[in-house]
Amino acid sequence: MPTTAFAAPSPSPEPTTTATPAPGTKSLDDVRKDIDELYRQAAVATEAYNQAEEQTKVQSAQIVKIAQAIVKGEERIKQLKDQAGAAARLQYRTGGLPLGAQMMLSGNPDAFLDGADRLREGQQATQGMLAELNRTQSDLGQYSKDASAQWTKLEANRVKKETAKKEITGKIAAAEKLESQLEAKERERLAQLEQEQQFKAQTDWLSSGILREINGKASEQGRRAVKFATDQIGKPYEWGAEGPRTYDCSGLTSQAWLAAGRGIPRTSQEQWAQLPHVDIKDMRPGDLIIYFADATHVGMYIGDGAIVHAPRPGRNVTITGAGTMPILGVVRPDK
Repeated sequence: MPTTAFAAPSPSPEPTTTATPAPGTKSLDDVRKDIDELYRQAAVATEAYNQAEEQTKVQSAQIVKIAQAIVKGEERIKQLKDQAGAAARLQYRTGGLPLGAQMMLSGNPDAFLDGADRLREGQQATQGMLAELNRTQSDLGQYSKDASAQWTKLEANRVKKETAKKEITGKIAAAEKLESQLEAKERERLAQLEQEQQFKAQTDWLSSGILREINGKASEQGRRAVKFATDQIGKPYEWGAEGPRTYDCSGLTSQAWLAAGRGIPRTSQEQWAQLPHVDIKDMRPGDLIIYFADATHVGMYIGDGAIVHAPRPGRNVTITGAGTMPILGVVRPDK
């Protein structure tokens, strides 16, 4: 990978008699494209894994809240039942007689009437208590249904994560196998072909004159985000990782903006879906450039036509040209 946005590729080696592939075999450039496609497919699966992981965290937190509500509800029901039991025992002691009969049997009618007022107040309180008991029991029933629904979603996301994990590891293994079958000189040439392709893409992008239109200055938060991201240069890419030792592409950008005091979505697809969009000509350092039609890669613009990003498995966080991959659009976390 180039270490700057404008690094020219090394001169191509002199042609050799083995440069032309044998009939029925793939050229080295075709092998490069196959490897790139496998890593692209791994990136798509990584997005699915990260999304399922984020949803799992949310659902787990919701289940904890529901469980806490159930515990509180059960404690309240016990209190209400104890109060209901006390009221029932009081009624038993009075024999359940009508108020008029109790007054006739009372030796002190005035004292009885005072007691009757208190009794009526107690009966009203009992009715309110029974209504609350019914509501609490109904709430517990709903909490149980909610918990069951969340467990179902949690299990579905567990399956999604496992499926995505198998997809990721399978695609990475296939790409690594293709590379391992190459001889040392072929691997060197493969790296050079990749560099040449990126240089051409960046040159084509810059030749449009776009850089003359981009002159935005970073916000204070944007500067902090850029500093965090560039401080991670040299750390390895790892799918699903959010640091501090390894990162995937959206793990790097989300953690950089979190360090700058702004929480943003975890995945590049959610960053594209939820953050405000800006025109490429209006972008400034700290903005995020989303790549590919399915929004499966993201880098942070750092100025002068360059981004910092976590490229793919086997690579480290690095700086490269912003135009080296197909740009979907730009989003601004702190707009």
